[in-house]
Amino acid sequence: MKKILIFILLIAPFFVFAQETNEQLWEKANAYYTTEEYQQAVSAYEQILSTGEESAKVYFNLGNAYFKTGDINNAILNYERAKVLAPHDEDIAFNLQVANQYVVTQIEELPKPFFLRWKDSVINKYPADTWAYISIASFVLFLLLLGAFFFSKTVAIKRASFWIGIVAVLLSVFAVSHAAQQKARINNRNTAIVFCPRVTVKSSPSETGTDLFLIYEGLKLEITDQLDSWTEIKLADGNQGWLPDSCIVRI
Repeated sequence: MKKILIFILLIAPFFVFAQETNEQLWEKANAYYTTEEYQQAVSAYEQILSTGEESAKVYFNLGNAYFKTGDINNAILNYERAKVLAPHDEDIAFNLQVANQYVVTQIEELPKPFFLRWKDSVINKYPADTWAYISIASFVLFLLLLGAFFFSKTVAIKRASFWIGIVAVLLSVFAVSHAAQQKARINNRNTAIVFCPRVTVKSSPSETGTDLFLIYEGLKLEITDQLDSWTEIKLADGNQGWLPDSCIVRI
């Protein structure tokens, strides 16, 4: 035990130093942004990310700084990364909409069935951690109601505990499912932003493939497959094809 305490005391200053460094970086980045030194703000926010701190806030601020420098591609990329972590945030959605107005290629998205739109809106209402807390709270409530059902001698309490307990356990299952889907979307990012000024989408992963259509920088697309230095992509309107890896940056 004594050795463990000594070890903790030795490494504790490193954690404090790291925390102070991140706080200093935040203050520096925000100060640069306030004084309209946007390129320096970009560097400071990128430095925060390099420390391993990933959050919707830092991606959002970095997107704003890139937008102010006129780098629309990186602004969209970081707004999209912020949206992955906080899909319910209205400020992120608004700034992303503004940045997307500068994208040359405008895609008419295929309409989704109403039940899929409703499902997505429910899942995106809260981040993964919040859904996890809801699941835990619902399951704890279920356990309490289960105890009330078995130990109560009143029929009305037993009946109420039974039906409310069913609702609680269903809510717990739904919430953990939503949390898992949110987490999977964060971990398995299969979307990207086009960074080449313009690029021709091919019918096969080769320069000799048939030219299908032309797209421009800033466009968001879905990654469906990869082969060597080529990536198969799918647009929101359903069109598909192949692009060189060098032309896209994964969100």
